[in-house]
Amino acid sequence: MRIALFVTCVNDAFYPATGIAVTRVLRRLGHDVDFPAGQTCCGQMHANTGYAAQAVPIAEQFARTFGDYDAIVAPSGSCVAMIREQYPRLIPSAAPVAARTYELSELLLDVLGVEDVGARFAHRVTYHPTCHGLRALRLGDRPLRLLRAVRDIDLVELPGAEECCGFGGTFAVKNPEVSAAILADKCIAVATTGADVVAAADNSCLAHIGGGLSRRRSGTRPLHYAEILAS
Repeated sequence: MRIALFVTCVNDAFYPATGIAVTRVLRRLGHDVDFPAGQTCCGQMHANTGYAAQAVPIAEQFARTFGDYDAIVAPSGSCVAMIREQYPRLIPSAAPVAARTYELSELLLDVLGVEDVGARFAHRVTYHPTCHGLRALRLGDRPLRLLRAVRDIDLVELPGAEECCGFGGTFAVKNPEVSAAILADKCIAVATTGADVVAAADNSCLAHIGGGLSRRRSGTRPLHYAEILAS
């Protein structure tokens, strides 16, 4: 199977360790992973703020870049949701490659049939299911199943886990007061778990949560779950 990594803008610019972690996990399982140099943004920012026409050439570039791969994996529920839900409407010809694009837990569990990736992580961890992964991709408990298989992990439930963290991309910029109030609730919930780490499938949400935790001088650090699986 030819697998390509779509690292996404946020990870490429701010969290390169997450993309490295995805590659490390898949290589540990015996799979080669390509990183096509022609990849760019998925266009979600454009499409979600009313600039659908500007998102079309971005979608076309994605289809050209990843069209020959059997599977495309991305460590971002929101970007995968953009590709799978909106690309076929923007350019119907992108539907086949969009259907072969997976969030990491989907690729591991649904395509490769792997639940235990051989990880060990001796920390107390709580998991926040991000909105796009939860509601658009319907990941369900896939990331949690992978985390439960990690050796030495102390995985604790997050109260109100399915509630938004308040980020929502440009929502946090346009509605800062509402965003901050939602974030405060999420930070309080994380604090009640006593976790060393709060994990999620999107670093954009983790950046938002991590900022709130840092301002509260919390001892909990944000970490993409792929980095736990790679440990």
